[in-house]
Amino acid sequence: MNRSTAQSEYRDEWYDAQCGGCLFWIALSGQLGQDYGACSNPGSPFDGRVRFEHDGCENFAGRADGSFG
Repeated sequence: MNRSTAQSEYRDEWYDAQCGGCLFWIALSGQLGQDYGACSNPGSPFDGRVRFEHDGCENFAGRADGSFG
């Protein structure tokens, strides 16, 4: 699910539920890790897939400290 903020159907609650802020998002190493990471959520259809930090899914789990990236 690529949730572009430019889409007319974009919902405000999705802004804080992006992959980069998910407990299960693991940033890639090197320069790619600034924008891309792997999903490690076994409950997500994206488990084991590389995702853009601003993508999202229905299985988002926020980090306790609210960090991103």
